[in-house]
Order: sequence, then structure tokens, then C-alpha cells
Amino acid sequence: MLASQRDLFEIPRHVCYLNSASYGPLPLKTLEAGRAAVGRKGAPWTLEPAFANRQHERARAAAARLIDAEPADIALIPSISYGVATAAKLLTIDRGARIIVLADDHSSPVLEWQSRADAQGLTVETVGRPDDGDWTSAVLAAIERSGAPPVSLASISSVHWSDGGQLDIEKIGAALRQQGARFLVDATQSAGVLAMDLKRLDPDFVIFPTYKWLLGPYGRAFLYVAKRHQSGIPFEQTSAGRRDVRAENEVYFTDTSYVPDARRFDMGERDHFISMEMASIGMEMMAEWGTAAIAQRLKMLTDRIAEGVRGFGVSMTERSVRAPHILCLGFKDGIPAGLVDDLAGEGVYVAARLGRLRISPHVFNDEADADRFVAALARRLRG
Repeated sequence: MLASQRDLFEIPRHVCYLNSASYGPLPLKTLEAGRAAVGRKGAPWTLEPAFANRQHERARAAAARLIDAEPADIALIPSISYGVATAAKLLTIDRGARIIVLADDHSSPVLEWQSRADAQGLTVETVGRPDDGDWTSAVLAAIERSGAPPVSLASISSVHWSDGGQLDIEKIGAALRQQGARFLVDATQSAGVLAMDLKRLDPDFVIFPTYKWLLGPYGRAFLYVAKRHQSGIPFEQTSAGRRDVRAENEVYFTDTSYVPDARRFDMGERDHFISMEMASIGMEMMAEWGTAAIAQRLKMLTDRIAEGVRGFGVSMTERSVRAPHILCLGFKDGIPAGLVDDLAGEGVYVAARLGRLRISPHVFNDEADADRFVAALARRLRG
């Protein structure tokens, strides 16, 4: 089993950080790269002409490796919402068709479609939260419901952020293909931790940021665009997205036709001298550990916590339908007042999410952290 990687991070032993589904801390290597990058930005005359492109392509390759994609199919973007807006610009949704989203899913894969529904005559169908926690069966039932309008798109997260429910995106993708529907996957809570077989899944879009599980900075995210959509018009119009619009040319607009792959969808102002390399480092570390090893370690930790709290009168989603790296605890009368703050006062950091206590360890956590959380929770509930 992958050992704890705590020595690669600047996390004091008295800190028990179990909130990576909100913010992932930066490895020491990334912190050092960030400090060096700030220095480079302070002395831009030291940058050689090819420096920016090397950063772009390093990050693109690192993101592609995480989801087993080709670098040419990856666009550099700033956020999930930017990626969804790009997808919305590329897709034509027939009037009267359905777009499937999840109840209480994060805002990014939902609000774009809700904002377009009335004007474009679309139906945004929200799959209700299943009592048994089985999001996959609930989504499949919605897709296959007899007599319903045709499904044009499912825009959903692969792991639900508020309860840790894991969706079987391969089963969902197969059901969508049978209906000729498209599939947008928000992989914010799964990229780098759960394996994704793009050849089998054949999604239209996959989007993920770096600031949670990928141990990177804010403002860096990535958009996989299936080749069948790469001839579309980008969300932004940039010189980098064109074949030959360069300041070094004698004629600036030498060739304004688009570049032929997903690079045309790169965000404007992408020369992030500071954060692009930082994003690459975290993704490269995750890829070296591997999804199987990471998922195995984090499942061990969440299972240990689940077993430790079994007699506390809390509820949790069945192991068979929850992600290995996120455990959410429900309380009969809601989360006790002040519980999250009280735990933080003991150096134990978790999050409250839609009435549940969300625990999300990462590779820097160990068994001592899991046991410490259980002990701290026991004291607070007894008190």
C-alpha cells in the first residue's frame, strides 16, 4: 500500500487536515516552485521566448496523463464554469430536449443550463437525491424513463461533492450513447484519485481544477474536448488559438484560421508564470503515485473512520456507492451546533456540507489522523 506522503508537505504534526475536498495543501516542491516563479515575474527580462509555451505544454501533458487523454485534446482554462460555458457554446441542444443534472450538484455543471433553459426551450431535469445513496441507478432511471422527452445531455459530477456518492460514469455514458445524447463530466472530486478510461467512456467533455485533490493552485483547470467537437468556435477569441497571429510577424494577422485541436479553446491571458508550473507539479506527483494506489490508501483511511464512528449514532452512505476518498456523516437532528469549529479548535479540520459532516483525507494523512478524528468527534458528541 502507498505509504503516507506527509513528509512531502509542510503540515505540522498537531494539524489533522481532513478537508481536501475543499482545498488541497501544496507540496513543498510546489511551494518552492511558486516562490521561484514570483521571482521570475519580478524579472521578466530573464525569461527566454520559449518559456511560456513549455509551461503550457507541460501542464497540458500532466492533465492529459491523469485522465488517459492525448495532450492535443486538453484545453487550459481557469475554472469549471469556464469549461461548461465553452461546452455550451459548442453544443446544439434541440428545443424540448432534456438536460439531466443532479440535485444539489455543484453550481458549475448546473447553472449554465438553467440560465439557457427558457430562451432555448430546454428542460433541465434534476435527478433527486436517492434515499439509498445510489446516484447511478437514479440517473439511469431518469435517462431511460419511458415517455419522457429525449435526453440531449447529462451534465453531472462523477463524485457528488456533498455526500461523497460515486457515480458509475461508464454505465451512465453507455446509456446516454444508446439515446444519442452527450455527456459532460465534472471530475472535480475524482480526477487523479479515480481512474478514467476515456476510450470506454467516450465522453464529450471532462473538466477538472487543480486546487482540491490535485494539490495545485486556484485558477488552473483543464477541459478535455472530444475530437468531434474540436472544430467549434472557442469561448474566447485569442491569438494563441489561431494558426499565425504573432507579434513577431511583419503582418500580425498572417493566418487567422483556428489551430486544429483543443488548444483553440485555451483561455486568454494564459501566460501564468507563477501558477502554471505549480499546477503541473501536483498533477505529476499524483500520476506518479497512481490512481489505484491513491484510492486504496484513502479507502483504508475512510473505512477506518467509518468503523470508528459506527457506534456514534451517525449515518453514512453504504460503502458500495460512496467514493473511497470522501466520507460524509449524517446526524439525526442535523450537525450539532458549533461542531466543525470545535473540532478545528482541536486542530482537526473537516467541513459541513448540506447538513452532513464531510471528511476527505489525502495522501499526507495517516492512521493517526483517522484515529484522532474519531476520538475528537467522540468527545464532542459526548459533551
